[in-house]
Amino acid sequence: MELKMFNFIEEVIGCLEEINDELQDKAKDLEIYFEKLLENNNDGDIKVNSRVKSSSSLREKIIRNNYYKKYKSGEEVISNLSDLIGVRVECRFIEDEMVIFKILKKLFNKRNADGYYYNELNENIRLELTGKQPQEQKNGFEIFRIDGIYEINDKIIKFELQIKSLVNIFWGELEHKIIYKDHNYRIADDFLKELMGSIKKNLTMIDNQLLMIYNQFSSANSIDPMMRKSKLEVFLSKIIYDIFSTKMQNSIGFGVDFKKSCDTIMKYIFRTRNAENLDDYNKTMVKTMDRLNSISKNDVNFNSEIEFEREIHFEDAFSNKIGYTILNSINNEFQWNLFFRILFEIELGNNAEDFETFIKFVRTRFYENNSFLRLHSILNEEEFESVKNDIMLTIAHSFEIVDSIEFIYDNNIDEINEVITSLIDLICEKISTYEEWEKTRDIGLNLLHFKVLSIFNCKVETYKVKELIERVKSGAYKIEISKSILKYIDKLDEMDKIKAEEAVRLFKIKL
Repeated sequence: MELKMFNFIEEVIGCLEEINDELQDKAKDLEIYFEKLLENNNDGDIKVNSRVKSSSSLREKIIRNNYYKKYKSGEEVISNLSDLIGVRVECRFIEDEMVIFKILKKLFNKRNADGYYYNELNENIRLELTGKQPQEQKNGFEIFRIDGIYEINDKIIKFELQIKSLVNIFWGELEHKIIYKDHNYRIADDFLKELMGSIKKNLTMIDNQLLMIYNQFSSANSIDPMMRKSKLEVFLSKIIYDIFSTKMQNSIGFGVDFKKSCDTIMKYIFRTRNAENLDDYNKTMVKTMDRLNSISKNDVNFNSEIEFEREIHFEDAFSNKIGYTILNSINNEFQWNLFFRILFEIELGNNAEDFETFIKFVRTRFYENNSFLRLHSILNEEEFESVKNDIMLTIAHSFEIVDSIEFIYDNNIDEINEVITSLIDLICEKISTYEEWEKTRDIGLNLLHFKVLSIFNCKVETYKVKELIERVKSGAYKIEISKSILKYIDKLDEMDKIKAEEAVRLFKIKL
């Protein structure tokens, strides 16, 4: 069976192709319009370009943003795309970006009823100018990105306006074509971010900066066994990504970013094969390389459902929650489908058995958090297991709510484990007996749940937050309500949900 998602994607692409000629015309209209508006401020160093979103780019965006879950029709996706048309104002220097933005704010000085601003030359082309500019991107760098709408005959076409200097245009191409495509995996990620930031500021010294990267990884630090193991994992992760991204392109005609999934798969392979020392790592690498070589010669079908040879069985409540949540998504959510398709291709054998082993691996990542051992100082063995089980089930429940493959990414698992550690620190500080834990159990676990959700920018129902506030206020607990509650108390009655991060801030604790 084909995944339903692909039918939806083709419906959206069909909608795009139907209006492509119209969009090309409107994109050119916008290009000419902004050129005319800026001509009095243009000494020959400002250029305006436009583009219409391509089918391949739209396919990737639908999957990356789960639009097939969010929207019900292709028309709905198209009407909600903020960058269906892209307009870029190109300037010479970085400081010119702010100058042009201020010019646009002066030119678009009339406010429409919808909150957007327009110039008297054409009230149908409007910009959203109240938001903060420049915006911070996920990579930490800033960009002038402005939402716009073009209204024609009561029809709204959304577009995105960017302002970019030559350096930032070059940097964008460098980041997209070199860092993302050729350097998909980074050893010492923080170091590279800092170094690439330096390259951005000193493009004339790119050769020297790249040499510094090479020297960094060839230095004495890389002789450390742990560093070598890390480099092996990174090396294999990149190979997995390169092989399967090519296979995906050949199978379904487009690719998506699944680098972090490959990282997780590689960690799983090394851990489940008990590769403790460098020799074990080398043997695992050779075996995995041999398997990847075989895969590279075969076709992989990305447009089919994953099947299991038998019913899946789990050994505990945590695994049951996590496992069945994934099983419910494995043939509906593309990233989960892709993840296990790659895993099962590499791990030849029984899909059901490999799936069960992977769930055990995820459980172990949390269950073996060394911070749990601190609970022995205030609890006996039976009490210890009870509290540990409570925390594990809360993590599993959070996984159900988040409902995203990002939950199992290594950086997020580390962050969740830090939250668990903070909760255990709080328990050991505030509680001295199991009876005290039972009294505050629901409060502690709810705060843990909120904090985990905040990692993934989730929201929680306000009634749950209000119930928790009332419980804290009415009980003799060693947890206080934050003063920030004052600015939220009225808003809570008006909102159905609140950001989990904001909910945590309402309580005077540090998780």
